[in-house]
Amino acid sequence: MPSALAFPPGTPSKSTAQSQLNSLTVKSESSMTGYSRDKFPHWIGQGSGCDTRQLVLQRDADYYSGSCPVTSGKWYSYYDGVTFYDPSDLDIDHVVPLAEAWRSGASSWTTEKREDIANDLSGPQLIAVSASSNRSKGDQDPSTWQPPRSGADCGYSKWWISTKYKWGLSLQSSEKTALQGMLNSCVY
Repeated sequence: MPSALAFPPGTPSKSTAQSQLNSLTVKSESSMTGYSRDKFPHWIGQGSGCDTRQLVLQRDADYYSGSCPVTSGKWYSYYDGVTFYDPSDLDIDHVVPLAEAWRSGASSWTTEKREDIANDLSGPQLIAVSASSNRSKGDQDPSTWQPPRSGADCGYSKWWISTKYKWGLSLQSSEKTALQGMLNSCVY
């Protein structure tokens, strides 16, 4: 196990995540009509020549070289437990995928608000993970995709719940059931 885990900021305690899960609105997902990733401007400039992706790479690294862009470093992919040294092997995952956010309420948001969730550095919405794990996840919710690494369910469920809570997004019944099971695995 590496010395530093890539835990994004704002990871709630188990009890806080449980309260947040209990308060989320359960309803069927909206359609994908009108959806485009372009409606969620992402990897925007964050100042000093850095964009959101570069700041997450810096935040989640055990160590790194270069500034913006980051040229090398050491990252632990929380989802699959693999260590990487080349930033091109990593994706920055939107814990709640942008398409999932669209189906859960973001379709009625302004472009500015969608940009905010797509670049949210203050909560657990963004994490550097292996490109392969991010791409296998796609836009699935926890009822159909969970991290392949045993032990990753706890953190992942807390981040998902906290992001949906922060942004006022709804969830489906099957998604809530899956999240409850994952959260039950938490010892902290």
